[in-house]
Amino acid sequence: MSREAHPGAAAGEADDQAALTQPSPAARARADGARTRRPSLGGGRPAQDRELRAQGRQTVRRLLEAGLAEFDERGYQAVRVDDVVRRAQTSHGTFYLYFANKDDLFKALLRDALHDMGVLTDAFPVVARDDTGRAELREWVDRFCQTYSAHAAVIRILSQADLVSEEVWGDGLQLLFRLAEAMTQGMTAAPVDGDPDGGWAAAPAGRAELTAVACLMMLERVNYLLSVEVRLPRDEMVDRITAIMFAAFSSP
Repeated sequence: MSREAHPGAAAGEADDQAALTQPSPAARARADGARTRRPSLGGGRPAQDRELRAQGRQTVRRLLEAGLAEFDERGYQAVRVDDVVRRAQTSHGTFYLYFANKDDLFKALLRDALHDMGVLTDAFPVVARDDTGRAELREWVDRFCQTYSAHAAVIRILSQADLVSEEVWGDGLQLLFRLAEAMTQGMTAAPVDGDPDGGWAAAPAGRAELTAVACLMMLERVNYLLSVEVRLPRDEMVDRITAIMFAAFSSP
């Protein structure tokens, strides 16, 4: 692909245009490793079949940060590629080297959010019915709040089904059910002392699953309010949410 194909590309991006050729298997493996660490740094559709060099990854990061800031300030519908390019201080030609359009950039940001929430889901603890279990649950709730804060703009957009594609909405919904399942298992797996057949899940499994969904909805809504700068004491909210979740699974 010649430079004429992307007349707006900056001179420093020539190495990435040269990288449009098919990479070697070793180079592809290195690129796959980098994308595993931070999925979005692989770029969007135009960049998926090539290895990005250090300067290319830096450019992608700058575009992602600009896009995230624009989505946070303006909302999804109001943002244009022009806005992202201007904030990133780069050109339209450079943008289209890495992303097909605004939706493609949003999906890259979403990959990071889903990745981090997936890690958080896998880390949900088995919550014992004692002070240690409660402390572990509080630590996880605090981690959830931190992760939500890092991806708040993306999650807010994802929660508005009319703004995103069915595919994107489906990815978020699938993760929601995975998280609810992890919460159900973690909150009901620890046995009660002296009762080898008992535990948190004395009630039917269906009730435990509904309890997990209700707790998750509460957790998401509180973090949504925090993300739009509603004045709530964060640490106290973490304490209250932990107490509610802890009590919800022990009630008959």
